[in-house]
This record gives sequence, structure tokens and C-alpha cells, in this order.
Amino acid sequence: MLESAQPDVLPNAVSILEGYWKVNTREGLSEEIMQEYKTENIRNVAVVAHSNAGKTSLIEAILLNGGTIDRLGSVDEGNSVADYATDEIDRKMTINCSICVAEWKGHKINLIDTPGAEDLYGDLASALRVVEAVIIVIDATTGVEAGTEKIWESIQRQKIPSLFFVNKMDKESADFKNAVSTVEDVLEARPAIVQLPIGAESDFSSVFDLIHFDDENIPEDLIEEAQEDREMLTEAAAESDEELIEKFFEDGELTGEEIELGIRNGLESGEIIPAISGSATQNIGVEELMNFLISCCPSPASVDLDEENAFEPDPSAPLSALVFKTLADPFSGRLTLFRVFSGTLSGDSQLRNSTKSENERIGKISFMNGKELTNTPQVAAGDFGVAIKLNLAETGDTFCTVDDPIQLPGIDLPNPVISLAVLPARDGDDEKLSTSLQRMSEEDPTFQISRNETTRQLLVSGLGELHITIVRNRMQDKFGIETLTEDPKIPYRETVRGRANNVRGRLKKQSGGRGQFGEVWIHLEPLSDSEEMFEFVDNIVGGSVPRNYIPAVEKGIRDTMTKGVLAGYPLYGLRVTLYDGKHHPVDSSDMAFQLAGSQAIRDAVETAKPILLEPVYNISVTVPDQYMGDVMGDLNSKRGRIMGMEQVGKRQVIQATAPLSELSRYSIDLKSLTSARGSFTMEYDSYEQIPDEIAQKVIADSKSENESE
Repeated sequence: MLESAQPDVLPNAVSILEGYWKVNTREGLSEEIMQEYKTENIRNVAVVAHSNAGKTSLIEAILLNGGTIDRLGSVDEGNSVADYATDEIDRKMTINCSICVAEWKGHKINLIDTPGAEDLYGDLASALRVVEAVIIVIDATTGVEAGTEKIWESIQRQKIPSLFFVNKMDKESADFKNAVSTVEDVLEARPAIVQLPIGAESDFSSVFDLIHFDDENIPEDLIEEAQEDREMLTEAAAESDEELIEKFFEDGELTGEEIELGIRNGLESGEIIPAISGSATQNIGVEELMNFLISCCPSPASVDLDEENAFEPDPSAPLSALVFKTLADPFSGRLTLFRVFSGTLSGDSQLRNSTKSENERIGKISFMNGKELTNTPQVAAGDFGVAIKLNLAETGDTFCTVDDPIQLPGIDLPNPVISLAVLPARDGDDEKLSTSLQRMSEEDPTFQISRNETTRQLLVSGLGELHITIVRNRMQDKFGIETLTEDPKIPYRETVRGRANNVRGRLKKQSGGRGQFGEVWIHLEPLSDSEEMFEFVDNIVGGSVPRNYIPAVEKGIRDTMTKGVLAGYPLYGLRVTLYDGKHHPVDSSDMAFQLAGSQAIRDAVETAKPILLEPVYNISVTVPDQYMGDVMGDLNSKRGRIMGMEQVGKRQVIQATAPLSELSRYSIDLKSLTSARGSFTMEYDSYEQIPDEIAQKVIADSKSENESE
């Protein structure tokens, strides 16, 4: 069914993601899938893990068992189905989420491989939004690691049914029960063991199914342990359903089919978190995992929809589909990956992008398996598809029909934690840089672009240094644009603490012909707690400054305020009152009064006790208990103020404020302090006065920079 036909490579479907897209055609393929793979026979599963736990290898084993491939690929050898992009092969890691498809016992299993590195969790968030179940792969030799904790937090927030696959049981120091205990200790979750490993390390040979329990097929030394685990599994299954628990109390036992029913109920409610063991590279325990996905994990048709105005997950219902990933390419344009939640999305049709309130023409659509695209006329409810060369659609957008409008909830993407100033490595590449950055931001919404008008820097923001480095490398490979980065400058501000009354600004020039003359008198005072640049008050009476010159006075003041007086930073929070002046019937002009206003504000600021302000941010840091002291000490060293602490499970949430100048590399510092187990968010709070000794250094650095220019 999903085997590739002879490749018919389209001219425009090449060079995506430094690899290539192989586009196949096959008459009737979509019709077969529509008939055989009904919505209830589809399983959409995200495969997640801390880096190097083996999730991509697990996907390879599933694809092999399902007949999608005829030999196991390897991340190390660079020939896995999921990690096909050049940078993924070079770095030996998953960078983009990708869809891989396996057929198993009359079902279609859509697997989404996700990045394990925290810097790339934008794609993780996209994947979690469009699946009904998650396989969390953990290493049997280490148990739960830092990345697993953060992934688990995301899964819990979204309440997605999950199971643990304890991988690498064939490796030295593998310990299934210890790995399971770390789930309880670190994640504060209680897994239900579904399959026990037989042997460990070099002696690992198979797994024993506790659902369909058979004493005769289990080694004698495991019988007691298996019976205990089977009893706990049965109790957990029974507790998920009133009829089952009643039967369990009466009979003291449940059949395998009844346990499967209880697990299905418990998975969907979040009360049961199954634990399965195996070895992906040895393909041991993987078939049992696939059987479990089919028998116990929810299908798109079985999920209760709690979204307002959601349509039924049925191919005949009105259409609703969500874009969860876009891929940019300079040759082929964009590939748009979407999940159909209801109805049927057909190629060569006109749809409504309800997020953007515009219609969009859909051309060719395909199924995706790694880097291979297989053309299809339509994609039905519960399945994934890819559209080529759409003009409007971006990650998080909803497709529907004009007659049945709906907008699905978008994707809860993580916020950037680090910003760098970016500039082209070659002169004259500014426009090319801007275009390339925009394309990359469309492909990855967690990669954000902004321009700081105060510092006049172009900034890129991402989820970590690795994230920004990967995007820069892709820009070079895709668009031929090389970039340089530097630390962003801090957008300081200037203001005054005092008043300045009766300050004169005067321009008088006479050079033989028509002269230049303008004179103004102003009062200056601070505006308390104001984010406004300044307030201009016109108190001129009697025409001492003619009405037509007053706008020129204000312009001169504003222009000077944008450049500052102390260190070249904008002035904020001032009230300037123009109350008197003089003019000349011949020599006065707009320019003369503009320069007079500029001189007046400079002299007034210098008199009114000017100070420097710095941006201060609220920061919320979540860390395990044992790191709290180190993190608080580090925040204090960054001129932070601890505002409060809250215990959440085994973690502490520290609320603090700190200057932006001390936080530019905080994501790196926090990783180092907490062994990558801490996380934080930050948002702008206010501007506050800089301590005098730091202000003097900022002023000196600014003067030095201006002199060098």
C-alpha cells in the first residue's frame, strides 16, 4: 500500500533542506488509503526523548517491521529515514520534526520524529499539537534525563496520552526497573509496567507481555516479579472503568482484552502511563510496542473534542486542518505540512485560511514519509499531508471551507530565550539578509527577527545558541548569505531627576545677507513613571514666538531627545514648556527656531541632573530543589532582586527582577548551573536608574565608540 512506485521526480521538487524530495505518483493510492485506513485505523504518535536516547533508531525499527524499509538505517551512518537533511546527518541529531509512516495489522501509524535538543523545542511543540499519543523514549542505562523532564512538562500541560519505551536494554549497565523508578522520582509519575524485559545487557533476549499473561513462556526467575507487576497493571486497568473494577472485585482477575480496555480508558484520561522495554537497534520489543499502539492508543476518531465549535473527526464532516510546519526552499518554494482534523482536504481546490481571513488555492498535495512525497488527490480526517507552494499559509494557520468557517487553536510555541545582533558578512548583502531572515522565520516561528531602533541593530532571537547557529548555517546553504553575530547592545535611556527653569536657546547668525535668528525660553521637568518620550506644552502668549514657528521648536527638541545628552541614548519622561521667545521679521525661519529648541533642551537637561536608565525584566526561573541556592546566588550576582519563591512539586519557581544587561546570556548560565534542568521565562518590566559606577562606564564606552566612528 505505501510502497514507493517508480520515482517520478518533479522538476520543482528538489533541493529542499539540503537534501531532496522524492515525489512518487501512483494511480489509486489515495483511494486505497481512504478505504483501508479509515480514521479509526490511524494512529498519530510523536516520538520524543532527551538527546541520544534512541528515538530515531526506534522509528527505524518500526518502519522496518512495517515494511516501509528493508534494512535498518542509522543516525551514525546518516541513512535514517527521519534524519535526512544535511545538517541532521552532519550533526547526527534530529533538527526538524518529520513524518514517517508504517503499516501494521491493517492500521497506518504516523510517527513524528522530534528534536531532542532543548534549543529546537519549537518543532516539539508543533508535533505535540497534532498527535493523539506520545512515545517517550528513555535510556535504560541512565533513566530520566534533563530533556525528558522538560518534554514531560509540555506533555502534561497538553494532557496527551503517553507511554514510556525504556530503550537500550542491550547496553552495559541497562536496568529496566531503575529507569522506571526515575520516572517516579523525577517526573512524579507512576508508570504501569506492560512488558518486562527478559535479561539485560548482553543477555537481553526478548520481552514478556503482562497483558496477555502466560506463565509457561516466562523464565522461572521472573515469575514472582511478573505476577506482582501483572497484579498492579490489572488494578490500574480496573480503576479506569466502573464495570471493570466491579468485575475485578468479584473475580479478582481481568482478561487480557479487559486489561486492554482499561489501559485505553486510563491512557485517554491520563491515569495510566504504560512502561514498555526493548532495544531499538536490536529490534527487540518493537513489534510488541507496535501491537500496543494499535490495541491501546487512541485513534483520531476516538478522541473527545473539547474545542469550541470543533467538527466531528469524520471524513464526511466539514473540513478543518491545521498547519503545523512549513519548510522553505529557494528552488521549490514552501512545503506546508498539515493535519486534517475533520472532513477531507482535496488537492486542486480553493480553501479558506481562516487565521488570515483569506482564500488560498491548494495545488498538489502529498503524503510524506521522511523526505519522500507520494502524490494523492486528497487527505482525510485524522491523517497528515503536505501542500506545495502555498503563498499564505504559515505554522498555526487553519484551513477550512468558506461555507463552514472554523479556526482551530494554534500551537503553543516556546518563547525565545536569547538574542543576538546579526549583520551580513559581505558588504551589499543587507537586502539579501533581510529576505533570507524572513524566509527562515516563516519556516520556524520560534526564530524571530526585530530591529532595535535605539541601538540600530538587527536582532535575531531563538531558543538557544545552537538554534541560532543552525538557522544561520541553513541560510548560508539555502540562500548563499553568510552572517556575523555580536552581542546586542542594551537600549539604555536618559532622563532627568530635577527641574530646569528659564533656560534659553538662541541662534543668531549674520553673514552679510539674510541672517538666522530664533530665541526660545523653556521650563523642563520630569514626568514621573512615564514611558512617553516627552510632553510638549505651548504656553506662548502675545506672539513672542509666532504660531508658524512653534512646530519647528518642538521638532528641534524631539530630534535632540532621540540622540540624548549623556551617552547618545534617547531621552524619555520629560515635560517641556515653551513660554517665551523672540523672533525677527526677516531673519527668523523654521531652521533657526529648530536649532534654538535643540540648544535649549540640551542646556536644560545638563542643568536638571541627567541620569541613565536601564531596562529591567521580570524573570521566572524553575529549578529542582537542589539547585535553588546556586541559582539565587547567581541572580544576586547579576544585580537581581528576589521577589518570591513557590514550591511546585519537587521544583522551586523563583520570581525575580534583573537588568537586561545581566541577562543576555542567562540561558547558557542557567544550563551550566542546573545541568540543563532549569528553565526560565522573562518579560520586560520597567526602566530603572543605573548605579553611578556602571553609568560612568556606559557613558565612557559610548563616547569612545562615537569617537572611533
